[in-house]
Amino acid sequence: MTMTQDELKKAVAQAAIAHVPADCIVGVGTGSTANFFIDELGKIKHRIRGAVASSEASAKRLQGHGIEVVSLNDAGSLPVYVDGADEITRHMHMIKGGGGALTREKIVAAASRKFVCVCDASKLVDVLGKFPLPIEVIPMARSYVARQVVVLGGQPKLREGFTTDNGNIILDVHGLNILNPVELETTLNNIAGVVTNGLFARRPADVLLLGTPGGVQTLTA
Repeated sequence: MTMTQDELKKAVAQAAIAHVPADCIVGVGTGSTANFFIDELGKIKHRIRGAVASSEASAKRLQGHGIEVVSLNDAGSLPVYVDGADEITRHMHMIKGGGGALTREKIVAAASRKFVCVCDASKLVDVLGKFPLPIEVIPMARSYVARQVVVLGGQPKLREGFTTDNGNIILDVHGLNILNPVELETTLNNIAGVVTNGLFARRPADVLLLGTPGGVQTLTA
């Protein structure tokens, strides 16, 4: 029996619940797979104290389930962060930010002791870069950052009609073959005007729950 992509996402979201300790505040990501996880969290909301959301959209969905949304400043260090990825390698390096929430996702991930990535098997790749790499940029730096990205071999494209929750723009960078994601993440973040980029390599995932037709596979770095 073939499973739809949504069924695979739901299966990994259910599996992620096992990584949520009782009586904790849990970090929650953004996007379609994270939405399935939020729906699963709603079923065990009596077992958790609340959640830190990585976007306004996720905060609304959590509140819709009656889960208290806590600010990261009040929550402090989190035991676990659960989020999807646009691409991930077996080294647990990721490209994230297809939904535009990369900066807050990166902050919540950094503040969490364990990062559980949930995605379907189509997201597992050998080399990152086929999915365009999002970069959140201060608006006045748009053309400067774009020129610097071209020097690095990328083809930046403004995400039209999109503003992040932080009031910034996104450049989606095409044409990169990312052989050293840790190095590129640092290089891009050092360009003046870049808030952050969608490479999650310096703080990779700790666990990957991968939805496959044969069931959920658990991978670790």
